[in-house]
Amino acid sequence: MSEVPLFECRGVEAGYGRVNVVRPFDLAADAGTVVAVLGPNGAGKTTLLSTMAGLLPRQGGSVLVAGHELRSGRAAAASRAGLVLVPDDRSLFAPLSVRDNLRAAAGRRRRAMDDVLDLFPALRERWRLQAAALSGGEQQMLAVARALVQQPKVLLVDEMSMGLAPMIVEHLLPIMRRIADENRAVVVLVEQHVGLALEVADEALVMVHGEVALRGTAADLLRDQAALEGAYLGGEPSEPAPADA
Repeated sequence: MSEVPLFECRGVEAGYGRVNVVRPFDLAADAGTVVAVLGPNGAGKTTLLSTMAGLLPRQGGSVLVAGHELRSGRAAAASRAGLVLVPDDRSLFAPLSVRDNLRAAAGRRRRAMDDVLDLFPALRERWRLQAAALSGGEQQMLAVARALVQQPKVLLVDEMSMGLAPMIVEHLLPIMRRIADENRAVVVLVEQHVGLALEVADEALVMVHGEVALRGTAADLLRDQAALEGAYLGGEPSEPAPADA
């Protein structure tokens, strides 16, 4: 871990009004790291990502990018700081073409569009097609591509596999690894396909009822299925057994 993590959460609490959903949450990740955030439905994962991205005001704690604290509830400021969210509903401009969706996000960063299209060549073939006419997998590619043309330092991806066939998920998830490695970004990935997510992640944690029930390296969690299953069932917060245990 470097002296100043590229992305950090310190005691972040999240919720809606007076309703607390996520208890104090801590995370520190260096450039080039993929963090998998796992857990059952209703664990608070989407609320956490929305709060990180400034779509919801924090109930407590701090979110920092490259050591600079982001203002609570300020999504535009978070984006300017280099933190970009791919939401679970994709939030595409459905009537616009692939080209216009990307141009709207890229602004003056037109060169970034070529790099993104190299990552998702299928979008070149759909360049003038409306986003609404794309398949589910193509829409997800476009949602991620639209985030990437903004050249994020921190990419938050919420349930990328939602509604997609397993074959498509197996193709898309390794791209998260490439994004972290090639762009030196932090990728925080909320995902229900546990095994696939752990295969591409460096670190992982399991959230249950708004708290971290299990945390460790992705390799250790993948190896310790008993600890993983126990966390999903609401066991006490713990760490997986290390590889040499």
